[in-house]
Amino acid sequence: MNMVVGICTIELNIPGVSSLKEKRSHLKSLKARLHREFNVSVAEIALHDVWQSSTIGVGVVSTAVNHAENVLENVVRWIERHRPDLDVIDYGVVVEHW
Repeated sequence: MNMVVGICTIELNIPGVSSLKEKRSHLKSLKARLHREFNVSVAEIALHDVWQSSTIGVGVVSTAVNHAENVLENVVRWIERHRPDLDVIDYGVVVEHW
């Protein structure tokens, strides 16, 4: 069996947010859209109590390293292009065979 697991951590700035409720609203719509567009799993993994910042984790399972890397890179590019309300500060991708 050839299984590849890819993970991406994305640090986001959410300018103009003035409450945790507002932040969670932005993240909820982002997580749902990424799941629909790319069939990935998404969760907030850090900075839970910071209004204007968040770190999300994105996961994908595939049979090929290149496919997993491409999906995760496309997720980051999609956020940068389609979500002007969010700024990608930094991200990292790790892909491993299991």
